[in-house]
Amino acid sequence: MKLARDTWLVWQRQMSLMLRSRTWLVFGLAQPITYLVLFAPMLKPALGADSYGDAYRVYVPGLLVVMCLYGGLFTGFGLLAELRAGIIERARVTPVSRSALLLGRALRDVASLLVQALIITVIAVPFGLSVGVLNLLLAYLLLAVIALMTTSLSYAVTLLVRKEGALGPVMNTVAQPVALLAGVLLPIALAPAWIQAIADWNPFYWVTNGMRSLFEGRAGDVEIWQGLVGVTVLAAIAITWSTRLFQRTIR
Repeated sequence: MKLARDTWLVWQRQMSLMLRSRTWLVFGLAQPITYLVLFAPMLKPALGADSYGDAYRVYVPGLLVVMCLYGGLFTGFGLLAELRAGIIERARVTPVSRSALLLGRALRDVASLLVQALIITVIAVPFGLSVGVLNLLLAYLLLAVIALMTTSLSYAVTLLVRKEGALGPVMNTVAQPVALLAGVLLPIALAPAWIQAIADWNPFYWVTNGMRSLFEGRAGDVEIWQGLVGVTVLAAIAITWSTRLFQRTIR
């Protein structure tokens, strides 16, 4: 009970600080909007889709997954700045749960990424995208778990690396092959058989397929639940790892 209350308090505080600056929204959406407007329309002839709406139902789910993947993995820079400024160090004198200090920050980042995902979805509607409300809510649940997992992983790596020059390359090294093997730009079905065989072991590939199933109105597809279970397990591992490292940091 104390952990939940403290997490809520930390989340409220972190959200109020984030909302004082709108730059996070501008920079977070600039690249996804560029891909949405300039890249996605080319998928209609490339995929042989019957309409732009069909093309966007293939592309937008992958775009949302990669937003939460990259957006979550690079949140560690914010934690690193707080470590350098002594903000985390001063938390030692507070009675707030040490785990809540990390979870509140992670949930702030999850909320930020979900807001960006919602804006991207709305922008795609005039291009022909349509999706049922319940399916969309389940898709956002998948995105929330992805964001929580990647954010927690980023925090854990940050606490180990502690250097900006190393953090970026480490995150890129992880994110790029994972994203490509998830088929976020184009379906993996278009790739050679050996790439498909590797992708079958990638939980983000399951999630991307599940997201596409939801956007196409197939809520009963096994990929949805397979992806949700896979990233939930990874999120639990990442949260446990990052909170233990954080507790050691401010012990």
